[in-house]
Parts: sequence; C-alpha cells; structure tokens
Amino acid sequence: MTKKVAFTAMDHGTQADYDLVCKHDARNAAQQADRVLEWLQQMDGDSPYQISRLDHCLQTATRAERDGADDETIACALLHDIGDILAPANHSQVAAALLQPYVSEKNHWIVKHHGLFQGYFWFEYINEDPNAREALKGHEYYDACVDFCARWDQVSFDPNYDSHSLQHFEPLVRELFAKKSAGFY
Repeated sequence: MTKKVAFTAMDHGTQADYDLVCKHDARNAAQQADRVLEWLQQMDGDSPYQISRLDHCLQTATRAERDGADDETIACALLHDIGDILAPANHSQVAAALLQPYVSEKNHWIVKHHGLFQGYFWFEYINEDPNAREALKGHEYYDACVDFCARWDQVSFDPNYDSHSLQHFEPLVRELFAKKSAGFY
C-alpha cells in the first residue's frame, strides 16, 4: 500500500507530507516516456485518413529527420498530435502543454499553433477562415510554424511513404522526457 499524506487540505500539509508528494511526483515523471509511447500506440487505430494517426505522426517525424532537423524538433514532429488522445478539439494546445517543460520556446510555440496553421489547407471546407493564422503574422516563430506545417505535417498522410517505426523514435522520446522539467506547476 502506498504511504499517504496526513492532510485533507493542502494548507495543513507538513514538510514530510510534501516530501512524500515530491517523491511520488518524481516517480511519476520518470514514467512519462512510457505513458507517451503508450498514447502514441493508441493512435494506431481507425482513422478517416488513408493512414492511422500514429502513421501520420511517424511520417511527420521521419520527414523532419530526413530534412536534417535536430532531435528535439524531430521528437516534437512525432508528438505534435499526441493531444488527440485526450482532447481532439484542442489537440495542439494539449500537446504543447505536455511538451512545454521539455522543449525550447520555439518548438513549444510551433506545436501549440500548428493546428491553426494547418487550417490554411482545409478551413475553407468547414466555413472557417483559412487565413486565420495571419493573426499571428509577425511573431518570431510564425515562419517556422508555416514551414513545419507545409514541409512535414500537411504532406504526411501518404500510405506509400516509407516512415521509420515507433521503435526508431523511442530513444528520442526517452531522451526528451529524461530532461529535468521546469517544475510541477
């Protein structure tokens, strides 16, 4: 049985209580890569696309790798749609929140906004403005997000593309989540 804190309200906690919480959180953080890899595997199911959502992520990461992107960017390309598991309506923001403690400001911004930027290619079909991303024009990472979507994301729905396997990218995922995060809040 797991040891429990003594308090029932956080303002009644002691140093010993919060030492216990921090120890638990550290164990939980150490398992983050395993959970993320499991979430990716859950994306290997039915999809309206010609490939699964996992295959889309693998294609996106493979394209980034073949273009010479750095390891962090390749990992972000792999994980850019991981938010689909928890929140399809705002998957970009969920993926960005997951990655924020572990990635650069630039990669965080790209993942956070890629859904809006992808709208350039399809928003007209749902009566939305395909140029909605223009509201962010002038941001220092705007062009990088345009490139991410144009070169890697929007073209990665091809059933004939020779993508790397999830096992190929597993070391990048493990390395990314092994970094010391910025904190628990």
